[in-house]
Amino acid sequence: MAEKTSGFFAEFKTFIARGNVMDMAVGVIVGGAFSNITNSLINDIVMPLLGIFTNSVSFAEMEVQVGPAVVTYGNFIQAVLNFLIMAFVVFCLVKALNSFHKKKEEAPPPPPPGPSAEEALLTEIRDLLREK
Repeated sequence: MAEKTSGFFAEFKTFIARGNVMDMAVGVIVGGAFSNITNSLINDIVMPLLGIFTNSVSFAEMEVQVGPAVVTYGNFIQAVLNFLIMAFVVFCLVKALNSFHKKKEEAPPPPPPGPSAEEALLTEIRDLLREK
């Protein structure tokens, strides 16, 4: 049983040490921080400006009463705008990365090196032997 457990943990350690798992972890952390920035952009800048056109100070205050229920559709609008901004930023990042990789792939490969001095000498000897 001890071998099975240590094998399991060794496999887990190998899995965690892979580059893409670490990249994913960094992406999640940076994404969480970026989410806070996007939320602030929406809540503190975009929504107050849009509130000017809707005669409302905040979209969060936009609601409608349907019987005893209160539907706060302003929060939904904020969430949709937040999603659209995040999706646009991710799209721009992926597009930039793809164009970077495309430029890297399009670069022509360097020309093959010419024959070495030894190869040139051997080729010359071969050609002389053919002539005889």
